[in-house]
Amino acid sequence: MPVPHLATALTGPLLELERRILEAQPRIEHWFRSEWHNHATPFYGSVDLRNSGFKLAPVDMNLFPGGFNNLNPDFLPLAVQAAMSGVEKVCPEARSMLLIPENHTRNTFYLQNVASLVHIFEQAGLNVRLGTLNPEISVPTELTAANGAVLTLEPVRREGDRLRLADGFDPCIVLLNNDLSGGIPDTLSGLEQNLLPPLHAGWAVRRKSNHFEAYDKVCNEFAGLLDIDPWTINPMFSACRGLDFQSRQGEETLADTVSTLLERIRVKYREHDIKEEPFVIVKADAGTYGMGVMSVKRPEDVIGLNRKARNKMSVVKEGLEVSEVIVQEGVHTFETVNEAVAEPVVYMMDRYVVGGFYRVHTGRGIDENLNAPGMHFVPLSFESVCLPDRKGSPDCPPNRFYAYGVIARLALLAASLELEATDPDFN
Repeated sequence: MPVPHLATALTGPLLELERRILEAQPRIEHWFRSEWHNHATPFYGSVDLRNSGFKLAPVDMNLFPGGFNNLNPDFLPLAVQAAMSGVEKVCPEARSMLLIPENHTRNTFYLQNVASLVHIFEQAGLNVRLGTLNPEISVPTELTAANGAVLTLEPVRREGDRLRLADGFDPCIVLLNNDLSGGIPDTLSGLEQNLLPPLHAGWAVRRKSNHFEAYDKVCNEFAGLLDIDPWTINPMFSACRGLDFQSRQGEETLADTVSTLLERIRVKYREHDIKEEPFVIVKADAGTYGMGVMSVKRPEDVIGLNRKARNKMSVVKEGLEVSEVIVQEGVHTFETVNEAVAEPVVYMMDRYVVGGFYRVHTGRGIDENLNAPGMHFVPLSFESVCLPDRKGSPDCPPNRFYAYGVIARLALLAASLELEATDPDFN
C-alpha cells in the first residue's frame, strides 16, 4: 500500500521537519533511551496524530486503546515482542493474565480488538482469560466478534486483595482494556496483583489538559534537540471549567477562551506564513470515543448552542456529564486515502511502536473530528517495521512512518510524566 498522499505538495515545512527527524535519528533514539531510564513506560497506548503539511502533532492519547484488530497483521511479531518486554518489567514470572474489557459487549468490532489482544498475549506466553465487571453477566458467557472469533467472558470475584474467576483462576497480571469512564469500582481498588494501567490512568481521574501540559515539557526539550519551533509538533490549548451545557452556564467564559486561543494561533500562522483559516476543537477534558467534540472557528459559535449541540456536548461515554473541556488548537489534516480525509493513529506497547492505521472519513472535512460514525480504517503499511531509511527521501513510506512514530512516542513519554504527577501513592 503506498503512503496515503498529502493534498499539499510536500516541499514545505513538513518535509523540512521530516528531514530533521531523519538526520537526528541516532540522537533521538539515544534521547528516548535516556528518558525511559528515568520514567516508567505506560503499558500500552494509542495516539491520534494530525498532519497539516506545516504541522505534525498529537491531538489525543488513549491509555486503554481499542482497535488492535485494525493493525497490519504482518507485524504481529512486533506486538508480541513488545508485550513480552512490558510483561517482563512488571512480573518476570507471569504465567497468566486476566483481561478486563469494556462493558459494551454488543460492539462486535470492539470484541475483535479484544480477540486480537488475547492472541498477542497468548503468543507472548501467557494464559489469558477474560473477566468482566458488567453486573449483567453473572455466568460465563460466549460472545462473537465481527470476524467470527468466539470469546468467553467470565464474571470476576474479589477474594481478599486478589481478583479470581469462579474456578480459582488467579492471574499474575490484571490488564484493563476498560477506561473507567464510569468511575473506579471498589472491586479494582487495592489489589495486590499487578493492575495495568494504574487506576489513575482511567477517565475517572485523568484529564486531557494534564496530558498536554506534560506534552508541553517533553516537546520543548525535544524541539531543543532538533532546533525546531516546538509549535510545529505541539497543539496549543487551554482548559475551561465550571460549564453546564444544558443550562448554558459558562458560555461566555468558553467563548473568551476560544477567542484568546484563536488569536494566539493567528499570530503563529502569520509568523509561519500560513494562509489557512485557524480553528479550535472543544472537547470533554475526560472521555473518549470522539464524544463531546465540536470544531469551532469563531467565539460566537459556542454561544446559544441549539438543543442537539448541547445534548452532544453535555454527556459522554457511561453518561459522564461534561463540566470541564479542553479547548485545543485545531490541526488541519491534509492527508487523504482514496481522496477521503484521513489521520494516522499510532499504537504502542511498552516503549515500542507496534503499528497503526489511518482513520478515514468520507463525510468529514480537513478541519473536523474524524472519530465519528461513518469512519473506517486502513492499516499503515510499515514496509520496514517503522525503521527509517536514511538513504531514502524524507517523505518515503518508512521515513514518513518513522516521523509518526517519533511524535507518538513523545506523547507516550508525556503520558508517563502525566501518570507520575497524578499517582496518588507519590503525591
